[in-house]
Amino acid sequence: MDDVRIVPWSTADLDLLRQLNAPEVRDHTGGPETDEQVVARNDRYARMSDTGPSRMYVVTLPDGSRVGSVGHWERDWHGVRVWEMGWAVLPAYQGRGLATAAVLTAVAAARARRTHRWVHAYPSVDNPASNAVCRKAGFTLLGPTEFEYPPGRIMHSNDWRLDLTGAD
Repeated sequence: MDDVRIVPWSTADLDLLRQLNAPEVRDHTGGPETDEQVVARNDRYARMSDTGPSRMYVVTLPDGSRVGSVGHWERDWHGVRVWEMGWAVLPAYQGRGLATAAVLTAVAAARARRTHRWVHAYPSVDNPASNAVCRKAGFTLLGPTEFEYPPGRIMHSNDWRLDLTGAD
């Protein structure tokens, strides 16, 4: 979808984050957070958009609708510093290819930064929609893995990887 845009996250996006905290959106990522956790996450997302290597974006439509989030942040994975990528789309906008379009746009932004070779995504093995986004966005499935998310909870995930140099 050529009409999907990503814009840097700001503290003004708290309402969107509260909407994304719905059970049907957070079902595969440990469930909804408390409002205190959502407020803290919103502050982190806004800081990520201002400084440092990580970035969070709001997924927007041409009419200005703010319909989701996408971003990448640094992590160590098997001894290598990589980007981790995550996304979410409001239920009313799911199934339209918006997540894939947003991921592709965020991948292009990560690629342009020339910081890390790899970007990984770790959707739950039980999340067919997010695994499909990875496949459609050109990630390579490395296989299942145990992944801690949220902190303190082990999630059975797939490890998807994309080479930002285009050599993969």
